[in-house]
Amino acid sequence: MLQVLIPLTVDALANAAIIFFVAVGLTLVFSVLRVLNVAHGSFYSIGAYAAASLGLWVVSAGLPEWLTFPALVLSAAFVAAIFGPFVEHLLIRWTYGKSEALQILVTFGLFLILEDLQRIVFGVNSLYEDTPMRLLGSTMIGGIVYLNYQLLLIALAILTLVGLKLMISHTRMGKLIAAVVADREISQALGINTNRIFMLAFTLGVFLAALGGALATPTTGVSPGLGADTMVLAFAVAAIGGLGRIEGAAVAAIIVALARVLAIYYAPELDAVAPYLVMLVVLLVRPYGLFHTDTTRRI
Repeated sequence: MLQVLIPLTVDALANAAIIFFVAVGLTLVFSVLRVLNVAHGSFYSIGAYAAASLGLWVVSAGLPEWLTFPALVLSAAFVAAIFGPFVEHLLIRWTYGKSEALQILVTFGLFLILEDLQRIVFGVNSLYEDTPMRLLGSTMIGGIVYLNYQLLLIALAILTLVGLKLMISHTRMGKLIAAVVADREISQALGINTNRIFMLAFTLGVFLAALGGALATPTTGVSPGLGADTMVLAFAVAAIGGLGRIEGAAVAAIIVALARVLAIYYAPELDAVAPYLVMLVVLLVRPYGLFHTDTTRRI
């Protein structure tokens, strides 16, 4: 029994780690900017394309293969530096305080533009670069073979969760973000540059999404349409955990990943719908997500 459950659990946690990066970026942007960014999944796929392209260049150029590891993070940082401030200042900033319908329409338009941009730049063929996974190899524990890259993904997700919580609780920038989340008007009255906080939070969200795509590339590759699939899944995870809740995104990612893995093993025909069945059940019981808490609202 353990020879079945343990590998399934490891696969689920590795899957949850990738989902977490995207979902926590989405929920961070929503908690600070109060914007439902439908284009968030595109940053995931752009990060994946950038990581695969840079990794393939490193290998083809004859450079040391270990450079493909920093290439994953550098690709995500590059995507965030290029798209984060530019998109927030040029487009997202004008949706602040507007209706959710307008925000969804604007970001959906951005999503369509970014999807076409990816096809123009990277073409329509799939890219696959597995050097980081191959270099780390595998480990046999109790007669079961585990990919070390999967274990690395789990560790990175845990470090990211802890790092985000520590940043918000113990750094000046984190406290400024918390103040803006609590009350934008009071924050502005106190002299906090809320536009700068919005830009930094959006850029961090883009980085987390791009990092998820970059880290997923060695295991799954990247192909057209990846952004749309990831966006729907990230919204499901964010809804289950509660929009704006970082710890909720982590727990929901694990729940969704377990549902997908168990569906693949026991009922493959339910693989595509398992996450959304879980979301349906959770939202019927907790309409605002597992970690939603009632707060007072100033009127």
